Amino acid sequence: MKALCWHGKHDVRLDTVDDPKLLHANDAIIKVTACAICGSDLHLYDGFMPGMESGDVLGHETMGEVIEVGRDVTNLRPGDRVVVPFNISCGECFFCQKGMFSLCDRTNRNADVARKAMGHAPAGLFGYSHMLGGYAGGQAEYLRVPYANVGPIKVPDELTDEQVLFLSDIFPTGYMAAENAQIEPGDTVAIWGCGPVGQFAIQSAWLLGAGRVIAIDNVPERLAMAERHGHAETLNFDEVSIPEMLFEMTDGRGPDRCIDAVGTEAHVDASPDSLLDAAKKAMMLGTDRPHVLREAIMACRKGGTISMPGVYVGFLDKVPMGAFMNKGLTLKTGQTHTHRYLKPLLDMVVQGKVDPTFVITHRAGLEDGPELYKTFRDKKDGCIKVVMKPA
Repeated sequence: MKALCWHGKHDVRLDTVDDPKLLHANDAIIKVTACAICGSDLHLYDGFMPGMESGDVLGHETMGEVIEVGRDVTNLRPGDRVVVPFNISCGECFFCQKGMFSLCDRTNRNADVARKAMGHAPAGLFGYSHMLGGYAGGQAEYLRVPYANVGPIKVPDELTDEQVLFLSDIFPTGYMAAENAQIEPGDTVAIWGCGPVGQFAIQSAWLLGAGRVIAIDNVPERLAMAERHGHAETLNFDEVSIPEMLFEMTDGRGPDRCIDAVGTEAHVDASPDSLLDAAKKAMMLGTDRPHVLREAIMACRKGGTISMPGVYVGFLDKVPMGAFMNKGLTLKTGQTHTHRYLKPLLDMVVQGKVDPTFVITHRAGLEDGPELYKTFRDKKDGCIKVVMKPA
């Protein structure tokens, strides 16, 4: 089959690889009908995520048609259309039973490696390094889905692939980000990053009762989307001081809830901490650029909440923990417990409350993937979200 494979920093190729096969009785094989490039994939593309090996199949936003199931799979049969959550969960361990599916104890095949880096091992992820299980991803013609009784959700025939594909990751991630922000009716919510996750966080903040949403970015197309589809007030950080503007817009109180939808690769601007981050990474003296987290801590109102769906890789420095502690802030973060949100968010799509297709700017085949990784990374050609159809 054809698949997009990682071969090193900024080196993604369309390769011919072996077709996946059933390895366990609870596996399923799907023929991929749609997949997407996620912002988190750029951390692999840019070489920041450890544990990648040349030839690894990329991709964790995937859906398709079931073509084969193992003997223990009882909820799926060939011909079913399914969306596959990006994290792999057993459904039975301590964490899955508590609904914390991204922390599954059983699915990370390289748990010992992850424990050395993180203290504990989170769940396995599709196409996201050998530290997180070494599972082949879904930017391919076919995908093996382990624990198929737990993960994939069947979707109605009347919905298109594009309407449901983002249930695999970015819609639940944006929703959980808003949920983690602990939004109360009428709250002012500031969201850093208007990429796909930020866009769904904006939508979700309104669904959860926000009275005001302020979106922060510097890419005109992203800010325009946040205004047009998210009805958000927008700030361009190239044009204004974000802490000062948030202070002014909230009469000196600060936003009630702040969401960091950027993570490790914050844009390098003229602020001293941002320039220092960039210099440290260039000299291999640091792993992340946590400018947004620092800014959110300083801007958030006293007693407020910071939600952090943005992915961080390693060790952060110059984080103002004194401000965090003395202001009485709460921080909530984590990989998305995707399985928890599949059914309720699918119902929202069916009912017409949310049309996830608004984020799509580019449609292509797998053969266009290597170039679109670069286009997406460089934010060129108005690229906000890429959907690929292997067929």
